Amino acid sequence: MTDRLARARATGVLAVLRAPSPELALEASEAIIRGGVTGIEVTYSTPDAPAVIRELITRHGDAAYIGAGTVTTIDQAAAAADAGAEFLVSPGTLPDLTRAMLDTGRVVMTGAMTPTEVMGALALGVDVVKVFPASLGGPSYLGALRGPFPDAPLMPTGGVNPDNLSDWFAAGAVAVGAGGDLANASSIKSSDWADITERAERFTAALAAVRA
Repeated sequence: MTDRLARARATGVLAVLRAPSPELALEASEAIIRGGVTGIEVTYSTPDAPAVIRELITRHGDAAYIGAGTVTTIDQAAAAADAGAEFLVSPGTLPDLTRAMLDTGRVVMTGAMTPTEVMGALALGVDVVKVFPASLGGPSYLGALRGPFPDAPLMPTGGVNPDNLSDWFAAGAVAVGAGGDLANASSIKSSDWADITERAERFTAALAAVRA
């Protein structure tokens, strides 16, 4: 595992955050961090995502691992890097976009599902291959990818929950991305921060059990 991946590996769980406003994104992030999950992927589905990233870094510094998700344009990659994002995540792997993401010097995670897509991402030099949507194949599919790609840093996103977290890591995940089972959309919309924190606590406990 390279030094560039040390933070991602140590963090273990990245909360994939989609919120309808910057204010709710910040509140949701705080609720998640209170629950022990310190990896926050602020997606560009959230309005003014770079401002949210910048504020979270101001508040938490190195105590949290803050990055940008759903990066689909070169301008988004640049804006997120300027805001201080430590990592950049794209749902797919477009060569020109991926190269621009890599040029920022940030940790780059791009999406792939098939072996051909995984090969393409690795050939471009990404730090992490985001297996997405991982719910389509489950942990057994991630394990199957380990056959031809035994050393590839794979991060499943989609279909990850506290009950199957150990299965994903046993299948070879370097980290996992957790969306609706953690940063639940309805709870964010209704400002149910107690629920969000409880969800994060369950992920934290499951990760601790994996590492015990």
